[in-house]
Amino acid sequence: MKFSVDAHAIGRHLTGNEVYIRNLLNGFAALDDQSDFIAYLSVDDPAPWVSPRFSVQRVSANPFARLGWDLSRQLRQDRPDLLHVQYTAPLACPVPVVVSVHDVSFLEHPEFFPRFRARQLRWSVAHTMGFAKKILTLSEFSSTAIQRGYGVDPEEVIVIPLAAAPEFRPEHLDNALDAVRSKFQLPAPYILSVGDLQQRKNQIGLIEAFAELVQSFPHLRHRLVLAGKETWFASKVRDAAKSSGVADRIRFLGFVTDQDLLHLYNACDLFVFPSFYEGFGLPILEAMACGRAVACSNTSAMPEVADGAAILFDPHSTAEITRAMADLLRDAELRSRMERLGQQRAAHFSWRESAQRTLEVYYAVAERNRQKNPQGVPASLSSQ
Repeated sequence: MKFSVDAHAIGRHLTGNEVYIRNLLNGFAALDDQSDFIAYLSVDDPAPWVSPRFSVQRVSANPFARLGWDLSRQLRQDRPDLLHVQYTAPLACPVPVVVSVHDVSFLEHPEFFPRFRARQLRWSVAHTMGFAKKILTLSEFSSTAIQRGYGVDPEEVIVIPLAAAPEFRPEHLDNALDAVRSKFQLPAPYILSVGDLQQRKNQIGLIEAFAELVQSFPHLRHRLVLAGKETWFASKVRDAAKSSGVADRIRFLGFVTDQDLLHLYNACDLFVFPSFYEGFGLPILEAMACGRAVACSNTSAMPEVADGAAILFDPHSTAEITRAMADLLRDAELRSRMERLGQQRAAHFSWRESAQRTLEVYYAVAERNRQKNPQGVPASLSSQ
């Protein structure tokens, strides 16, 4: 078999999409030495990201060029048995498609997106759903939302969860603290939150809750640390910090590497994830895998991921976010129990298993297509 993957997110700081496809490719390299794999990348040097046994083809970083003609041209040349994409397939796709749709926030909460982006995603994802052979998603919550939003057959939607990468693990506290102080000049203690600075992630609500925490418990010396890429919404988050009354205790780190994130998780006293909407919520598992107590929202897929190993709160309630942080910071026994439960929960997930299940989907789709096309000619869109 020959499988192709649209891996343009790799190396471009596209956060969740990049983490997803990078870890899948690593899993494929470890599990399958029989099939050929082609990764379509938009970076100049694939060596840091992709196994040397994979073929790599360069495609445009511009989404209009990549989806309009670049990928289609490359697929006709490479003739793989299928193409795996995230959200959107090329307009003219000469091979069967497996699509990963991590969430449908653009359908259910378009207010979290610039208007053009929400409209574009609604059209392009619906177009891709129309001919995709299988739809992969990350949680039962997202599966239900996809079925509700697109009316697809439940049998065509397969839930394959994410996992914390193996590098996210407990490390010696002194080493983590030293690394954080050296790289970011960030002293302990601090509360950590990870996510792009965007409306959906609710950093503004967290800032308001942190200000209330400082006012209610002045003996707490913690800072609030926000690690995440700048977006169109970032200025509003920064303005909220400036007007919070505790701006001197709030740090913005921008995009951080996985190695830096490992140290940041391990050195924090508490991890808080106040997002309004998530198709999964991978930082929850990453923090748990590093042995940190987690407080997170009780909405969308997050309770499914945390499964009793985190303190849940209503992300719309400043008082509930404040209380969750205060309970964990002021009760060492509670914090220790949540740290233990979190590590146990994170261990239930495995990238190896996720990659294996994804490969099973690939083989099933490719085999079914070969049976329909015994001459090995890829099915065109008109036959899909």
